[in-house]
Amino acid sequence: MKSSHILVLLAGSALVAACGGKEDKTVEIVEELPIVTVDVAHRVEVPQKKEYTANVEAENLNNISPATPNRIKRINVEVGDRVRAGQELVVLDSSSSDQLRINLEQIEREYNRAVQLLEIGAGTQQAVDQLKAQLDAARSQYDNMMENTVLRSPITGVVTARNYDPGDMTGTMPVLSVGQLAPVVKVMINISENDLATISAGMPVTVAFDAFPGEEFSAKVQRVYPTVDAASRTFPVEVRIPNAGERIKPGMFARVDIDLGAQQNVVVPDRAVVKQTGSGNKYVYVLRGDRVSYQKVQLGQRLDDAYELLDGIADGDTVVITGQTRLADGVTVDVHRQ
Repeated sequence: MKSSHILVLLAGSALVAACGGKEDKTVEIVEELPIVTVDVAHRVEVPQKKEYTANVEAENLNNISPATPNRIKRINVEVGDRVRAGQELVVLDSSSSDQLRINLEQIEREYNRAVQLLEIGAGTQQAVDQLKAQLDAARSQYDNMMENTVLRSPITGVVTARNYDPGDMTGTMPVLSVGQLAPVVKVMINISENDLATISAGMPVTVAFDAFPGEEFSAKVQRVYPTVDAASRTFPVEVRIPNAGERIKPGMFARVDIDLGAQQNVVVPDRAVVKQTGSGNKYVYVLRGDRVSYQKVQLGQRLDDAYELLDGIADGDTVVITGQTRLADGVTVDVHRQ
């Protein structure tokens, strides 16, 4: 074992009655070197798989609301109900529409009378044209009111939200929301700028859900959005998942795995990686001769009992895997090889 010797001279001054002189004492202190175990970093081919998490969304989501505020008379569906395109969902108060209907019928009678008078020469074309314009305006107003008195579903899907009860006045929120769950649903993931060049539309991915343990669903990247989020520095990516049986529901937690091929990177035992106290930095001690040097590293994937390193360590470097607690940059060590 290697050791360093430090000689410390203790000078003690004392009167010695017998000889009247001084006595010097020398104490030898032996300090042991830190004992470390080392291993060798190797460059290997590492599969590049990225996992992203997101919540499931409906392919299309329609918010059902009237164009103008009105009192709700009846809601015909509940959250979770399946609805078809054109189905009556909500009935609103029709008192205003009744008045518009009466007005429309009155103008229509006057218009028909004016046409008859013109045919027998007792009326004018100007009167007919004026009443025709009034009739068209009244009919458009009535049709618009009817569309906002009986609210229908524009798509076939599932009711995903209900925000009011009968008797409520409609406000800023939709009365109902209807989501289209077939033939596909989607998840929106966010990728980093570094991954942008490796992910493209049409790329196959696999998706897993906590609701279906052990199952994997095949999916594809539908589109990569070209605009970066300024806060997170990430790009939104839309992934579409086939859902003909509508097993996958909006709000489910999804894990999206994307296979980016393989890459040659350095791998070290997980015991070699040490976290710097008070920060998220990771580092590895590298042995050079009989001294260690501190190397900050960027971790890639965890590989069983090892880590992929993206930088900081070279192929063939000797790294410390035990005994790091007594180490500092430049310290001489006593090496036990793995």
